[in-house]
Parts: sequence; structure tokens; C-alpha cells
Amino acid sequence: MKDFDEITSFLGDYGLFQILMIVLLSLSVIPCGYMGVIVVFVSDTPEHHCKVSINSTTLNSSWIGPDSCSRYKLDGNRTEAAGLSNDTEHCLDGWVFSTERYTATIVSEWDLVCDNAWKVPFSTSLFFVGVLIGSFVSGHLSDRFGRKPVFFFTMILQTATALIQATSVSWVMFCILNCLRGLGQISNYIASLVLGSEMLSQSARVSYTLLGHSLGFGIGYALLSLFAYYIRGWRMLLVASAIPSLLFIPLWWVIPESPRWLLQKGRVEEAELVIRNAAKRNRVPAPEVIFRGSEYLELMKNKGEEEKTYTYVDLIRTPNMRNITIIGVFIWISVAMVFYGLSLNTSNLNGNAYLNSFISAAIDIVVYIATWLLVNHAPRPALLFSTLIFCGIMLLIIPLVPEDRHVTLQVLALVGKMGVSGAYCYIYVFFTELIPTVVRNMGLGVCSTAARIGTIMCPYVIYFGMYSRILPYIIFGTVSIIAAALSMMLPDTRNSKLPDLISQAKPIRGCCCPKETATAQSDAKEGC
Repeated sequence: MKDFDEITSFLGDYGLFQILMIVLLSLSVIPCGYMGVIVVFVSDTPEHHCKVSINSTTLNSSWIGPDSCSRYKLDGNRTEAAGLSNDTEHCLDGWVFSTERYTATIVSEWDLVCDNAWKVPFSTSLFFVGVLIGSFVSGHLSDRFGRKPVFFFTMILQTATALIQATSVSWVMFCILNCLRGLGQISNYIASLVLGSEMLSQSARVSYTLLGHSLGFGIGYALLSLFAYYIRGWRMLLVASAIPSLLFIPLWWVIPESPRWLLQKGRVEEAELVIRNAAKRNRVPAPEVIFRGSEYLELMKNKGEEEKTYTYVDLIRTPNMRNITIIGVFIWISVAMVFYGLSLNTSNLNGNAYLNSFISAAIDIVVYIATWLLVNHAPRPALLFSTLIFCGIMLLIIPLVPEDRHVTLQVLALVGKMGVSGAYCYIYVFFTELIPTVVRNMGLGVCSTAARIGTIMCPYVIYFGMYSRILPYIIFGTVSIIAAALSMMLPDTRNSKLPDLISQAKPIRGCCCPKETATAQSDAKEGC
């Protein structure tokens, strides 16, 4: 029985159609890259001190208060600095924020410091709550209504919420829109990944995921530093970040629906039309009949298997899928927590915040290219293990370094991020190959949803650094090593065909279930 890749092999791997899809879908991910970490600058806390009611030209910071959350009381009714007493009080008149780095952030806009400092990580966590919801919902919608409609709808959602968020009149309004923006950001990211992967051959799919899709995300992250350097106000920064997405809306008439999804839904004529248009772009002849009736039925179903609607239950119904789903959930939680934890922490490193952010993004880009070069030369589980164990070791060395060695600490944190950046882009390749077509978007959606549990927690892990410098690195390092150990249980999918059916899912290492053949039990039975 021929599979989809064999039937469409006449298109080649890198014709004009494939290159066009790789370029367009990769460029569309750039806004997702900076939208995911724009909080680094939008919610950064500038230098600040209490506002005081003293009319003195010789006032200095030592007279204002012992810290940024309190000030010295005035001695009686005197208004000169000499009238300050040793007693302190809360900042009753508000705060004065430095404008050296930013003209405004949400922190200076709504005084989110001292007793209200918890609102900063909370607003960031709400963005990732939206990402969690989007990961869960978009997978089901994409498998049901198509990859293309979800891709474009979420692109519009991400753009619209960013523009409206720039007009926020309160912190509550900002938080609600932050949640919606997160929903659009991850949904658009996953939909573009699946849409591109299902239109390409095995070789082109890996290049697209690592060198195209992930690189687009990294370029977006790097552009954020440039945007933020020249746009120092948080409102205009959001507006500027939303505008590029508008340029991709006309691509609706250029980017087709996934032919794999169309076949799975029984829409054979539409799938054939997509392939014929691709053949025209590549200037290659197409067979008179691409998907024959009998071949199509065998392509999407086992013998004797009745056509069915797949649900999230199918991700845990059989032992193979259950094992892959459980291990995948933990690995994605771990990788996302560490990746975003180290990315969001760049503004807290010593030195220039814009330069630190750019270096972090540049590291990601280099790692994505290196991972693409290595991906076909090492087993999938071994490569994932290597990246995570490297990250874990680097982060666990940090607590051993003296606190005054700022450069050493910064280098270790950025070098450790190299490992988790490689793992972050790599898990999309790996799990796209592990999860069958019939539940692929739902499966990636569940994994991505689980990952958001990690991203929701990471702002608070970073916040713990205010009390213990080494604690965040101990947590991130330990989680990375545990995930590395679990990754070695996954099967190797290198040079394997993309599975279409649940029965084609590979067993994890050490699983005692026999490998199924084409004539094995159907998906309707409880098999491996």
C-alpha cells in the first residue's frame, strides 16, 4: 500500500511550491517570536524611589528613603531636607520612575511596585494562561475545521488584541487582553507548524521545522530588541509589534489547506486540486488520477476500520499513544518552563537589557541552525537528551559560582540556554513525527497546553530570585535533567514515514507490546 509521501513523490522535495510554503509560513512566525517575550520590555521595572514633598535643590537619594518602598518622615512641619527624621513610612505620594531606559512601562504606568509588585508576574502568567487555553482549543478546532482557517483566524486575533491592548486604561484590562493575545500567539504558531509539516516531504519537513519555522521565531525574538531600543514606550511598542501581522492576511489566497487533512476528512477532490496546483508551480507533470478510490481508503484507514471521529481520548486509548502522551507532557512542561524562564530573565542579568535580549535571541538562532545540521546525523532521543542534559549541568553549576562573578554567571546562564533552545525547537520535529495525522493537531495541542503549565509557573520561579539568587537555576537545572532522562524512553523516528493512523505509532523503548503490521488490529480495538 502506498502512503501519502509515495503518492506525492513526483512533486520532489524542494520545488518552487515547497520553497514558497517554507518561506511564507516561516515569515508568518516572526510576530509569534516577539509576541511571546515582549513582556521583557513591556513589564520591566525601571529604577524608582518614593515621591517626596520636599522643596530642596540639594535633595539626594540617601535622603529619600532606605529603599524604593519607603521614605523618611518629615520632622514636624519643616520642608527642607534637614527636617527629615530617621523614622520611615510607606510611599504615600507614589513613586518617581527613571526614564533613562523607558519612557513608560506598565509598572510605571500603574505603580506596580512594592505591595503591588505581585501584579507583574501575575500579568505575565495570564499571558501563558491564554497560551494554555489556545493550545488546548486550537488543536481540536484545527483537526475539525482545518489547519488553514485556524491559522489565519488566530493571526488576526493576535494582531487585534495587541492593538487593543495598547489602549488599555487599567491593569485589569491589560491582563484580560494579555490572556487573549497569548491564546492567539500559540494557536497561530502551532497551526503554521502543522500546516507546513503536512504539505512537505520528510526531508523538507525537518528543514522547515528547524531551519524555517524555528528560525522565524528566533528572528522575531531578535527583532524585539531592535523594536524596544527605538520605541521606549510600552503602548507604541505593542502597536509596532502588531502591524507586521497585517501584511500576512492576503496570503489566504496563496497558502492552501493541508492535503493530508483533506484526505482524512474524505475531501479527495480538494486534496487532488492542492497537489495539482503544487505540480504546476513545480513544473512537473501530475498523474491523471493522484488518489485512487481504493488507495485513498487504505491510505487513511486500516482494513475493516470504520470511519470515525477522533477525540482527545484517542491520545490515551492505546498503550503506544498513552505512553507517548504522558512522557511528552512532562518533557514539554520542562522544556517550556526552562526556555521561557531563561528568556524572560534576560532583563535581570547584569549589563544592557537590549544587548542581553539580542544575545539571547542570537544564541537561539545559532542553536536552531546547529540543530538542523545535526538532526539527521543522530538518533532523535539521543539528540534531545544531549541538549537537555547540557542545559541542566550548566544551570546547576551557577549556584557554585561566587555572586560577585557577574560575567561568569551571565555566560553560564546564556550557554545553558543554548541547550534548552535546541530542545525547544527540536521537540516540535520529534513529536510531529511521533503523533499520527488523525490526532496530530490535538496531540501537539495537548503537549503545548501542558507546556504552558511550565510557562505559567516560570515568572514566579524568576520572582523567587529576589529572595534566593540560586533557587531559580536549581529548579530549572533539575527539571532539565529529569526531562533528559525521560527523553531516552522515546522511540527513534529518524528517516521514518510520517504516521497517519494511531495503529502506526511506535512503541516506547522497553514496551512489551508487539509492533503492529498493516493487517494488525484496528484502531477501534485496544491494541498497542
